[in-house]
Parts: sequence; C-alpha cells; structure tokens
Amino acid sequence: MRINDVIKAKSSHDVITISPEASVRELVTLLAEHNVGALIVSVDGETVDGIVSERDVVRRLHERSDILDALVSEIMTTTVRTCEGSEALTELMQVMTEHRIRHVPVLTDGKLTGIISIGDVVKNRIGELEFERDQLDNYVHQT
Repeated sequence: MRINDVIKAKSSHDVITISPEASVRELVTLLAEHNVGALIVSVDGETVDGIVSERDVVRRLHERSDILDALVSEIMTTTVRTCEGSEALTELMQVMTEHRIRHVPVLTDGKLTGIISIGDVVKNRIGELEFERDQLDNYVHQT
C-alpha cells in the first residue's frame, strides 16, 4: 500500500495551510472549523515552512497567558518530516512511530499535495485487517 492510496481514500483531500504571520487565535479557529489536529504552515500554500498542532498551543499555554495573540511562527515546528505519495505506507508508519509524530505533509515534486495523520494510518490498517479476517472466515466456512 502506498501513501497516495490512503490519501485518495480520505473523505477530504483539502490541505489546510496557515501563514506563519497568522495569529495563534486564527490557528485555533481553523483547527476547530476543519476538525483537524494540525495545520501546515506555508507562505504560499505549496511549500512547507513548518507544522503547528493543538499540542503546540497547549504546551505554550503555561509559558504565556497571551499565547492566542502570538504569531504562528513563534510556536510552529520548523524541522518537518515529509514524505512522497509514492512511498510505502509501512515505511511511514515506522517513521511516525520512531519520531513520535502524528501528522506528515505529503509532497509531490517538492510541492505540498496532502497531509497524512496517524488516524489515517490506523483507519487504513484496520480496514486491511478486517479484509484479511473476512477472507480467512470465508475460507474456513467453504471447506
């Protein structure tokens, strides 16, 4: 299974981005509106300048009571692991597990084309296991 296969199966193919100059308040609004846990930070919607998640906001709350008025660039992660859509899903699963990351931007020829979350990976894996179970069940009941 390839990463692009999982992206195609998602209900929404939209990649929501936010400018590094946007406020954290705007970030929280977008996260809630789109029911997502992270956004890609991009100045042009095609390149990946960073990634910012709900966790980034929560972890900064104890440092600054005015965090909602801060800029996204102040809390975003700038070293972002990315993947190509043609890569094997098993490789991505390993990277996500080893580096404890939940969201990975998907690039095609260096341009942002999607985002894959650990939830997407788990949903796909459950689907594969259910299919295998059904196949085994059919085999056992046919003999």
